[in-house]
Amino acid sequence: MARARELGLRVLGTTSPNPPVGAVVLDAAGTVVGEGATSPPGGPHAEVHALAQAGDRARGGTAVVTLEPCAHTGRTGPCAEALIAAGVRRVVVAVPEPTRLAQGGAERLRAAGIEMELGVEQAEAELGALAAWLTGAREQRPHVVWKVATTLDGRVAAADGTSRWITGPEARAEVHRLRAGCDAVLVGSGTALADDPQLTVRDPEGRNAERQPLRVVLDRRGRLPTTARVLDDVAPTLVSRAPGPAALLAELFDRDVRRLLLEGGPTLAAAFLAAGLVDEAVVHLAPTLLGAGAHMVGDLGITTISAALHLQVVDVTRLGGDVQVRLRPTRHTGGTNRTGGGS
Repeated sequence: MARARELGLRVLGTTSPNPPVGAVVLDAAGTVVGEGATSPPGGPHAEVHALAQAGDRARGGTAVVTLEPCAHTGRTGPCAEALIAAGVRRVVVAVPEPTRLAQGGAERLRAAGIEMELGVEQAEAELGALAAWLTGAREQRPHVVWKVATTLDGRVAAADGTSRWITGPEARAEVHRLRAGCDAVLVGSGTALADDPQLTVRDPEGRNAERQPLRVVLDRRGRLPTTARVLDDVAPTLVSRAPGPAALLAELFDRDVRRLLLEGGPTLAAAFLAAGLVDEAVVHLAPTLLGAGAHMVGDLGITTISAALHLQVVDVTRLGGDVQVRLRPTRHTGGTNRTGGGS
């Protein structure tokens, strides 16, 4: 199952609106004979790739899948039927199918005499590659990852407005990997005007990647100039005038965005945090002090420590001379307890 989760992570950002599923097929002796992950929309699902690689060796074997095999016909045929046709004896699943459209795979497999195990390492799978897709399935909105680079004293820019570069090359390279795993990257008009970012995915040599996420600028007042780099032809761009975070997420969900990287400045970050619409945070912390300048997040309307927004640290990693902290929100800032969608 750990290998299946890894396979799902490899295709993160390429499968939306479909889930990034990983699958491993073992033969009757328990040897891995096939692996697969979900293709871009319209292509084969993970189970089909793994079964094709396994061939006849799948007969009498086991399929390990991060998400319950589908039982419906969409752009591709039902994966449950593919597993039955391959003659597997047992199917092990991490996450049961949460949507009505695709439910029924487990029942169909059991009816065909196949042994089923549901919920194996479910928590790990739900927090991995499937996290964003599950947010979409359960809440009908994109999963929001807030990324910010800050100094030790919580500054994202100096007093004169300069912000390049707070962090070093290793942290900046990690940002491009993070973008590559998202369907869209978001900034506000303030950031677009101050930094003129291109918001593309680039390799270590500075070359643009073949696949680019949607670039999104929230610009309610029409301030973005036609000369902005984000409007070039390297990647698609949406300039939105949505009235707030919830409305913007609804607009992006309709465009099949399931994982959104929030790279906006303090004001936009505060709007999403106050609305309870941040699902993950990635903080790049530089061992630097400025003493003045823009803070990493704007006014949240909090006046007492007991009302503080809490996040849980889930991973800490060195990135050259900087530190990456990954966090997930507690009930105050995410999950199912939403506080509204205004900004």
